[in-house]
Amino acid sequence: MRAVVQRVSRAEVSVDGATVGRIGKGYLLLLGVGQNDTEAKAQKLWNKIFKMRIFEDGSGKTNLSLADVDGEVLIVSQFTLYANCKRGNRPSFTDAGTPDEAERLYEHFVELASADIPNVQTGRFGAMMEVSLTNDGPFTICLDTDFL
Repeated sequence: MRAVVQRVSRAEVSVDGATVGRIGKGYLLLLGVGQNDTEAKAQKLWNKIFKMRIFEDGSGKTNLSLADVDGEVLIVSQFTLYANCKRGNRPSFTDAGTPDEAERLYEHFVELASADIPNVQTGRFGAMMEVSLTNDGPFTICLDTDFL
């Protein structure tokens, strides 16, 4: 699994002009599911994200986790995180998980996050979505379970 973690002061996602998910302070997670991903990899990725200390404490040091700041989470499916651009100018997405399995693991990841965070919002899997955010920092981290 791959995730782009953006620390935000606000974020929202809309489908067909209607907002389907909105958060305040927390993380916007763009989540990609690959061909070989499993529930165990989803758990590993969520554990890393949940415990990551990238919020500033009173001294301005990044010592606080999502739970420490009562943060919220917006999770948006993003198969394009598996784009392969090695050949030619048009990306290939063959490394992305099949739609059915990717949706299952995406929903599983949402359940994991919801068990720890009171306000977890989502986009709509497979839909054309518009995402807007105010990046806090900016602070953006890319994670891949193959390298955790």
